[in-house]
Amino acid sequence: MLVSRASRAAIFAAGAALLLATSACGSDQPEEAATDTLVRLYGTDANMMNSYAGELKDRANLINGMAGTTPMMPLSASFKERLHSVDPKLADYTYAAESYDAVVISALAAQLAGTTEPAAIAKQIVGVTNDGERCEDPATCLELARQGLDIEYRGVSLTRSGFTDAGEPSTASYATLHFDHEKLNDGKTEFVGAGDESAASTKTPPRAKKQRAGEKAKDAPLVIGGLLPKTGDLAMAYPQMAAAAALAIQEINAGGGVLGEPVVWIEGDDGTNPKVAQATVASHVRNGVHVIIGAGASGITRAVLPDVVAAGRVLFSPSNTDAGLTTADDQGLYFRTAPPDTLQGRALADVILRDGPHRIVIVARKDSYGEGLQEKVRAELDRVGFGGDRVKLLTYVPPADADAPPVDFSNAAKEIKDFGADAVLIIGFGESAAVITALDDAGVQLRH
Repeated sequence: MLVSRASRAAIFAAGAALLLATSACGSDQPEEAATDTLVRLYGTDANMMNSYAGELKDRANLINGMAGTTPMMPLSASFKERLHSVDPKLADYTYAAESYDAVVISALAAQLAGTTEPAAIAKQIVGVTNDGERCEDPATCLELARQGLDIEYRGVSLTRSGFTDAGEPSTASYATLHFDHEKLNDGKTEFVGAGDESAASTKTPPRAKKQRAGEKAKDAPLVIGGLLPKTGDLAMAYPQMAAAAALAIQEINAGGGVLGEPVVWIEGDDGTNPKVAQATVASHVRNGVHVIIGAGASGITRAVLPDVVAAGRVLFSPSNTDAGLTTADDQGLYFRTAPPDTLQGRALADVILRDGPHRIVIVARKDSYGEGLQEKVRAELDRVGFGGDRVKLLTYVPPADADAPPVDFSNAAKEIKDFGADAVLIIGFGESAAVITALDDAGVQLRH
């Protein structure tokens, strides 16, 4: 269900009231830390997927009761069925809608531009999502684009409003998720809207190029390359992202393709590793890729963006949430369908405050995504009175690659226990499972 803005305000008010009630019990001093406190776990994005349980192996039961958020909207049965036609084994849908829409928007922008020249495609992308004739599927939108008509694409993730001038969603939907019996309990999922429709761009894009029947552009076909996390710490998100991209290509080509030719897809791995991602980008450039879909992690995008810009290609991520990327030096070539974490910070704080915590620890990957979201949540908690005496920030350095030793969180786990936290938010990818096992090894009692 959608939670209204008023409801969210009430949750924050409840958090503030809790603090006052705690002080009114006879002391206005912070509550002393307790070493036997039951701790609730919270997560976000990549650690709120069914596949995350596998990262804990024989201790998967530790995540029972864990709650958190991820960018997601209610997905139709039709979309899920179409995804399963591509990959019948799919167990998660995180960033599937965003991956599908990133590919479709790129194709529509190329059709409107009348060319596969990346700079021309980039100038159409924001306009594809704003102030035109509304359409909701690739075939219909492509036909309108061939007629030279301005369109307003509303797809799977982009439903309420279009992109901002910076090329990212002006509004978003977040799912609040809960683990029971080592998997997500869909019956407990809620959807929270965020953002501001008035932030959508009102700029007029370049005039669309009309395509005559049977005409093919000289520089067709459009070539789109993947830069998705097939391997590395974010690999558990790959199956649904890859399936969604493949589904989009299928449906675009079933709708007549782009510029008179079927769109070509070239697979590529970002490895959740800068070196792997940079090698993939170089390969895509050599192979004539016009639009690159990825990277998966915000930090990887930061690493490859200079190379992409230097090569004059479009980089379009379905899963980057680092708010700092909004102002990255991208020469107008970077876009994303995932919302920035300025919107998610409040959604996460909402989820945590519902349970009435007294002391909160926020653990994050030491990178632009982890530390960025950590700061957004901290600021939201501080806004309702959770100051430095009640909120502790910790970071960890993620493994450099698959051959590196796992995260050693043992000392930090003892810090959490000594702090007497009753809520721990973990912001990370697959490697963050080591945080949970370290808490268990330290004797921290997890609330299920």
